[in-house]
Amino acid sequence: MPSATSATTADQAPPTTPTKQPTPAAPALFLTLIAVCSAVTAANIYLAAPLLTLIARDFGSAPSAVAWIASVAQFGYAIGLLLFAPLGDTVNRRRLVTGLTLLTTAALAASAAAGGTGTLAVAVFVASAATVIPQLLVPLVAERAPAAHRARHVAVVISALFAGIVAARVVGGLAGQAFGWRAVFLGAGALTLVLGLTTALVLPSERRPSTGHLLSGITALPGLVRRSPDLWRACVRQAGMFGAWSALWTSLALLLTGPSYGLSIATAGLFGLFGLAASVVAPLAGGLVDRFGAARVVRSAYLLAAVSVPLFWLGGQVMWALFAAAIAIHAALVASHVANQTLALTTTSTPATANTAYVVAGFAGGAIASALAGTAYSHWGWGGVCAVAGVWLLLGWTTTSVRR
Repeated sequence: MPSATSATTADQAPPTTPTKQPTPAAPALFLTLIAVCSAVTAANIYLAAPLLTLIARDFGSAPSAVAWIASVAQFGYAIGLLLFAPLGDTVNRRRLVTGLTLLTTAALAASAAAGGTGTLAVAVFVASAATVIPQLLVPLVAERAPAAHRARHVAVVISALFAGIVAARVVGGLAGQAFGWRAVFLGAGALTLVLGLTTALVLPSERRPSTGHLLSGITALPGLVRRSPDLWRACVRQAGMFGAWSALWTSLALLLTGPSYGLSIATAGLFGLFGLAASVVAPLAGGLVDRFGAARVVRSAYLLAAVSVPLFWLGGQVMWALFAAAIAIHAALVASHVANQTLALTTTSTPATANTAYVVAGFAGGAIASALAGTAYSHWGWGGVCAVAGVWLLLGWTTTSVRR
């Protein structure tokens, strides 16, 4: 069977223009607002990760015993994507963004008031399921961008997404140390409410006849992925990449605050600044995708991620190796994400549904890898986490190295 890099023209050359002609590019202020809103709402998924030690202390548990809450957030996000993101093809996005904003805010407030790990997990699950607003906005950006610069416009939002993820770790760790973990959830809810409603007000007015039902998007996903080898490849490759990143990043606070380094929550949170530095890769990756196509960018990203895994393992004893590994894994993840998501958005005539399949695959891979990493850390320490990351990268690439 032919290799993935030679299977289709789309995997060799820049993505083709979708059948629907895009409208003129979004104004700068509109794109900026979408980017900021995406950053804030994406951060909600990762609020718990830098606060695990504080949450465990409050509930009288060991940090490793509450690590699963970070995985719950990713599973919740995957479920929310299945339910809500496909609706971007059929319903009024302004109303949908408004409703999801209110639901996310209420769930974050419930998280702050949780009296135990079970209640907290349920509230985090609901908040993560409802905070899928960025994945309703990214297809809109792709539709409005000129074809020659589509990947660059998508990269702006992706860069903001990763900035929000890093901010969740850095600001969340600092605020949690200063004011407690409950205040972090309350603050996130306030920001989500303001930015979500503001973004909803400026979204284009859409009059779309409702078709299907809430689960119609889920039923359409298998057939859509089956008919598009490019979409299938993008889904699997990003699941492998995001799983490796999630395994390492969600467990990193346990390493940094554990006996190996003994850092405080706030100091460990500052470690996320290295990931923020790597987020500048997104605009560069967007330009490379527009010029050379997705396949080359993804292949280079996988090579960089493969180098980062042994660096992370060495970082269990040497701090400089952790610095280098953090930059490398973020750069690889961002570049891979820009390439794969641009391909997913342009390979079918239903971009919102295709984007749902792509992001669900990525976050499902991330959630499973995070759960396995927590177990691996409890039994084999940091080396077990690195092994999980390495296996996920191997699966993500080898599974797509041949075409079905």
